[in-house]
Amino acid sequence: MKKIILFITALVAVLSLNGCGTLDDYDELTTLFLVDANKQPVEGVPYICDSMAHYQRTARNGEFSFYPGESCEFDFLGFSGTNNFDPIRDEVIYIVDIDLEGKESIPYSCDTFSGRTYLDGDFDYGENDRCEFYL
Repeated sequence: MKKIILFITALVAVLSLNGCGTLDDYDELTTLFLVDANKQPVEGVPYICDSMAHYQRTARNGEFSFYPGESCEFDFLGFSGTNNFDPIRDEVIYIVDIDLEGKESIPYSCDTFSGRTYLDGDFDYGENDRCEFYL
């Protein structure tokens, strides 16, 4: 009788803990892109998302991937930022999908700006900013 009770207890424990802490907690991986004002890829930007252990860089085509609901931090070291009063230093970056459609209303917070991405997917950021996007 003790063996049956022990077996049932172990079975209940295994079934109740099944799946805890797995990647099943995440949805399907999502991919977006960083592009410049000419719709050219912005490659090599370091970024890290909640599910990552180490920084990665945007790919040659500007690609970065994340799980929906994560926040991802991008390090724009070496970028001049957005500057509406100086078109030479105005280094606009857009977050777009595979069809180059802007991703609007993504909440974000940079060292010098915060808000939501605009209709075309661009956002305000300062020189050498780090920006966290709540995707």
